[in-house]
Amino acid sequence: MTMLVPEWQWGYDGWIVAITALVAMTCAIPGAFLLVRRQSMLGDAVSHAVLPGIAIGFLVSGTRDGGWMLAGAIVAGLVTAMLTQVLRRVGGVDRGAALGVVFTTLFALGLVLIVQVADSVDLDPSCVLYGQVELAPLDVIDVGGFPVPRAVPWLLGVLVVTVFIVQVIWKELLVASFDPATAAAQGGRPNLMQQILMVLVAAGCVVAFEAVGSILVVSLLVAPAAAARLVTNRLRPMMLVAMLIGVLAAVGGHLSALLVPGGLGLETKDVSTSGATAVFATFLVVVAVLVSPQQGLLVAMFRRLALRFRIAEEDLLGVLYRREVESRGLGSTAGAQLSELGAGGPGLAFHGIMRFAAIRLRWAGSVTPFGLIPHPDQIKLTKAGRARATVLIRRHRLWELYLAGAAAIPLDHLHATAMDLEHLANPELLESLEAEAAKSARDPQGRDIPRSS
Repeated sequence: MTMLVPEWQWGYDGWIVAITALVAMTCAIPGAFLLVRRQSMLGDAVSHAVLPGIAIGFLVSGTRDGGWMLAGAIVAGLVTAMLTQVLRRVGGVDRGAALGVVFTTLFALGLVLIVQVADSVDLDPSCVLYGQVELAPLDVIDVGGFPVPRAVPWLLGVLVVTVFIVQVIWKELLVASFDPATAAAQGGRPNLMQQILMVLVAAGCVVAFEAVGSILVVSLLVAPAAAARLVTNRLRPMMLVAMLIGVLAAVGGHLSALLVPGGLGLETKDVSTSGATAVFATFLVVVAVLVSPQQGLLVAMFRRLALRFRIAEEDLLGVLYRREVESRGLGSTAGAQLSELGAGGPGLAFHGIMRFAAIRLRWAGSVTPFGLIPHPDQIKLTKAGRARATVLIRRHRLWELYLAGAAAIPLDHLHATAMDLEHLANPELLESLEAEAAKSARDPQGRDIPRSS
């Protein structure tokens, strides 16, 4: 690492990454639940609204020790959730509006209290908002004879407690998150699960405030869970993936803070690790949007492109099959010139796609050049290609037989409709379609329906 990043110091930068990673993992667990509940902004609200609790904890204790801070933040988090529910139920206020009113009011109150106590307590409003993770490794305590940053034991403790609580009430949280009405009908307590979730969010926020700041806490509550949701649909794997993405954001964010300023002609001190980590977490969400196996935009684009090529290949096989039948029967030397096949089917509309389809079919051994002087543009079916084409033509004519009977589509419209449907490869659909073969051995135009080999 030192060779790749000359400024890197394990005793300093390593602790920065470790602290940020612990914050990310602590936030990822409740963040995943908030996401599936469609309450991600509630985490944002709690992370801001706990400021009065932190300030009051400072006023009472006069110290930055985490016990009073944690208690004050938990109370403030519960108050936020309860006030939001009161506004919704009693005042009939929309959830978003109620949330906005409560958290902005408490956030403003917290800032006022922090400013008032800033002279008497070692507390900086900018530290609470933006964090000073670069200074966290310098504030150490002795743990078993080893100097450890003060934030690490608290973060580890909250992470362990969060994992333990979620594991103990997993089933109740799961049902309450996806179907609160069913949870209540089965004797569950969805409101209690909501309060527990708010406590976990508040606890994670307060132990992370001084180290990474409220802005990064909000980012780590939302971004890793959002990226993980694009990777998997199952909640437990989603939490694990969100924790991993949070760790990647911690590593990538700090490396970006060290390396990017030099490339832009800035000094390293001009870019904070908290800000860089928030940006890198957003970058990971963008990556997930693009390359997610299930919902990624690039993956979907490649799937559509692959489908288009497959349709072009099958259309080309169908045209060559019909050319053989129209000339001297199957197995003849009939072939086709690619330039003659522009109207062969929907997939052959563009000559470039048709040529690429022909190349793929040659690689697969389905077509081969023919003639006295073989030319790549002159192709005919091989035995393997003829078998594939037979399956396709059978499917096409079975569709015509079905559409003529069940849908009463006119004969002059059957071919075009069947051309679109013959490329469907759903096994259950094809099994149902094969049942049509028992009705007739010929299609509605009187042509033989090829037998499947």
